[in-house]
Amino acid sequence: MPLIPMRVMLDHAAENGYGVGAFNVNNMEQIQAIMMAATETNSPVIVQASRGARAFSNDNYLRHLMLATAELNPRIPIAMHQDHGNSPATCFSAIDQGFTSVMMDGSLQEDGKAPSTYEYNVDVTKQVVAKAHALGVSVEAEIGCLGGIEDGHGAGLSDDEVLEHLTDPEEAQRFAEETGCDALAVAIGTSHGAYKFKEKPTGDVLKMDVIENIHSRLPNTHLVMHGSSSVPRELVDIINQYGGELKESYGVPVEAIQQGIKHGVRKINVDTDNRLAVTGAIRKVFSETPGKFDPRDYMKPARIAMAEVVKARMISFGQAGWADKVPIVSLEEMAKRY
Repeated sequence: MPLIPMRVMLDHAAENGYGVGAFNVNNMEQIQAIMMAATETNSPVIVQASRGARAFSNDNYLRHLMLATAELNPRIPIAMHQDHGNSPATCFSAIDQGFTSVMMDGSLQEDGKAPSTYEYNVDVTKQVVAKAHALGVSVEAEIGCLGGIEDGHGAGLSDDEVLEHLTDPEEAQRFAEETGCDALAVAIGTSHGAYKFKEKPTGDVLKMDVIENIHSRLPNTHLVMHGSSSVPRELVDIINQYGGELKESYGVPVEAIQQGIKHGVRKINVDTDNRLAVTGAIRKVFSETPGKFDPRDYMKPARIAMAEVVKARMISFGQAGWADKVPIVSLEEMAKRY
């Protein structure tokens, strides 16, 4: 099955009331873990790479890994997504490399750190939409700013600053209408990385009501939740049991994500949970069998551990069981629809 535009997947998710996990990758084992889970659960899937991942893996390696993934998993619809593009040029380079979806994060300036203006965000997003849609490629945009930093991208906002940069629902409506983006990431108090909340989040810091308000204004726009790892205690405990020193932290509860799915959230970004699973599995092997030195001895359990996390998220988001029902649309056909 060829890689398909993300818009097709999100349209199907909206029609059937489920969300689609978008899982970040840096190497072969992570892609394999995602596909192990997708195959077992019959789930459509979004595989995404940040600028940092593209630099780490090299675009050519990453592109061929994705082509191999599509070839080896012919029954699973897959969208290849550029996560947090910092400029139109970054997004255009991803399109040239075969990505079927790109994110233009104009909520920050090109340095990927300083919050931008509304006008700047609209301008760069419209540039990307124009080129991408002409080629059938989907576009995700963002309005409002998340906390934390991911692969060097992020404003690094404090807890209080995060609440000052939440998405304004009225502005979100205007932005979506002006840019024509396919999906819109919104800021509701979440952060990138493992340290999202100091205690179990309540409505004071995790503003699910913002999503409900935006969805009521934009019922046909696919919403995206970034920074949505749940940071399970058991994964943190495994790392710390085997020599890690992770501080206590709370992520986004799965039930909050499920609430978001009921109100228009169609794409859910998950990265930290997978990193925790991989790191814990590797630390366990190193601690229990310090004589091991073959990478396969620790990458196999790491791959399995990540696959279990992805599988659990696919089931929780409701995407399990839908892979064989997603329509297959080529980029060329999608371009005609635009």
